[in-house]
Amino acid sequence: MGRLSVSLCGIELDNPVIPASGTFGYGYEFAELYDINCLGTFSFKGTTREPRFGNPTPRIAEANAGMLNAVGLQNPGVDTVIAGELPKLKEVFHKPVIANVSGFSIDEYREVSEKLDKEPQVGWLEVNISCPNVHGGGMSFGTDPKAAAEVVSAVKAVTMKPVIVKLSPNVTDIVAIARACEAAGADAISLINTVMAMRIDLKTRRPVLANITGGLSGPAVFPLALRMVWQVSQAVKIPVVGLGGVSSAEDVIEMMLAGASAVQVGAANLKNPYACREIIDALPAVMDRYGIENIKDIIGGAHG
Repeated sequence: MGRLSVSLCGIELDNPVIPASGTFGYGYEFAELYDINCLGTFSFKGTTREPRFGNPTPRIAEANAGMLNAVGLQNPGVDTVIAGELPKLKEVFHKPVIANVSGFSIDEYREVSEKLDKEPQVGWLEVNISCPNVHGGGMSFGTDPKAAAEVVSAVKAVTMKPVIVKLSPNVTDIVAIARACEAAGADAISLINTVMAMRIDLKTRRPVLANITGGLSGPAVFPLALRMVWQVSQAVKIPVVGLGGVSSAEDVIEMMLAGASAVQVGAANLKNPYACREIIDALPAVMDRYGIENIKDIIGGAHG
């Protein structure tokens, strides 16, 4: 393997750069712009049991150093994803892909995971217990260690694939939740999802988003995400995938020094569809600048 290669739950990646769920569709949309096989892998759009239209509009708002979204897990449902989206993905992406699983009950997480477990191209299940933009699901499981562990146990019972648990920053103690997920059998942790936030329109004097609140992403959250990756990577023995405001090769290096084994890129894809390719292209020169021969050697390197 090359100097950019890393391993995620025993599966080799050509590089650590992974477009984050909800920012890269099902891959084939970006494959019209460039060969997406340059990516380590990517996490496709959050998938639920039934089709979801998502939240009412407006559901996107700008912020000075990022954006707010309250899309609300819009997706066609797991059966349509398997029958319609994955065959199109297979034509353009020839590596294992991360399936992002969302739900409103433990039974839903279990059912969606069991169906996606049967798909050969799915390499990992990323269980999203952290979406702040839906009511009665998602983040409600990710704010309590016991509830988080119950979801992990239910999913692990129906899959042989590595299970990555995506955590919310909207909690008092993210380390306690990460440890509960590890104890329940999680194979890796990804963090962070978006931070709850809002904007108000000065003319109407009403919230900009129809959902009132949304998830803040982009460069504004990078230092917060870095701190949580640092904390969680020291507290668990399983791999950590870092995300939150990553927009450059330097950010990838910083995340890995904090303890990330791989790094997801989210909002940057919405601003620049070539963001991940450009980050991958820039990594060797940035590594040379800082005396890094193999990128895997720096994982957790800032911990001393």
